[in-house]
Amino acid sequence: MEIGTDTSKASELLQSGAVVAIPTETVYGLAANALEAQQVAQIFDLKQRPAFDPLIIHLASADDLDLYVKDRGPYFDALYKAFSPGPISYVLPKKAIIPDLVTAGHPTVAVRFPSHPLCQELLQKLDFPLAAPSANLFGRVSPTEAGHVAEQFPEEIPYILNGGPAAIGLESTIIDLSSEQPIVLRLGGLGLEEIEVVLGRPVQFTKSSSSNPKAPGMLSAHYSPGIPLVHGKIDQQIQNANRKRSGTISFCKKIAAIPEEQQRVLSPKGDLKEAASKLFSALRSFKAADVDVIFAEEFPDEGLGRAINDRLRRASVA
Repeated sequence: MEIGTDTSKASELLQSGAVVAIPTETVYGLAANALEAQQVAQIFDLKQRPAFDPLIIHLASADDLDLYVKDRGPYFDALYKAFSPGPISYVLPKKAIIPDLVTAGHPTVAVRFPSHPLCQELLQKLDFPLAAPSANLFGRVSPTEAGHVAEQFPEEIPYILNGGPAAIGLESTIIDLSSEQPIVLRLGGLGLEEIEVVLGRPVQFTKSSSSNPKAPGMLSAHYSPGIPLVHGKIDQQIQNANRKRSGTISFCKKIAAIPEEQQRVLSPKGDLKEAASKLFSALRSFKAADVDVIFAEEFPDEGLGRAINDRLRRASVA
């Protein structure tokens, strides 16, 4: 396995049928040719991901979108103009060229246009979209650096395209545009309020999980740090806890009586974007800490705070 910045090498490997780790502005992904079911199957095998959990396909721009979807619907153009390339994925009716394995048998496919410059450079070298879920074992914390990918897949993939730390650090927001009314299926790197401003209307989002989800990131149990995690009001949760054996994740303030080295304050200045970008690294960092439980506070229920709470809630499910 090699780590580098050569998009030509990554392109050649992908064209030969290999799986390559790629950077995006959200998290790192495990990428393969989305039009070849056998190559996509390698992703499921590497991640130990159940086949009922669909993938997102990645394109450089919407220029070729109509090759892969039947209909853009009435809302896509406005959202694309406002937010793409960027941390939003659109669920649209798929054409038969997209294998059912990519969509878990659903007649729709999630499509994204990443803004990371190295990812853009790679996508522009390819004549096919990339299926690319997060580059981690299924249910574990998503990687935000090339080194995180190498830790989990030290020998299994030939190349990690190193684009530095992910700027956003949360997966993309997923919006379903395949029905009459738009609905957010996964909260992520783009705030719900921003979408509502562009559409000029309230947009619903689903908190439910499913054994046959329409989009990635909808299962209740996900993002496990490998240590029990409790999400809620920290002051209440830690009253009867052994604070010397506890870790904490908080927004901007330290927690009394918790050892300094066991605290992860995501944004001392109270910036939700900064907090979101540090969340997965904070969860991952507890692997090396000598704690029995992680207490994560509830973040402000607005903007990216909603997405942070969503990830922490799923990480808390045993």
